[in-house]
Amino acid sequence: MAVMAAPENTPVWVNTSRCKACDICVDACPAGVLSMQQEPTSTLGAMISVIEPDACIGCQECELSCPDFAIYVAERKEFKFAKLTDSSKERQEAIRNNGYRIPTDYKEAN
Repeated sequence: MAVMAAPENTPVWVNTSRCKACDICVDACPAGVLSMQQEPTSTLGAMISVIEPDACIGCQECELSCPDFAIYVAERKEFKFAKLTDSSKERQEAIRNNGYRIPTDYKEAN
């Protein structure tokens, strides 16, 4: 099997045709990079979305936890990942507490 090349300047991406919107990857991400977004064409009414790609720390928890092999993280040699910050942790907590969706009124702490 060939290794999939990362899209240019992209730390994490989703193959939505394979994704069943189970939200396991959203729960696994410690940096609040992923969120479920409303998607009327999806069976469950939602689809995974990469909402903060610049916050990706490259831990691969999302990729490793995906039961459908639908999410991918770039190789460390291909991308310079962020460090885990307090604002990333707070965003992830807000996402978890809101049913794995970023709250509509969520504002980053600066």
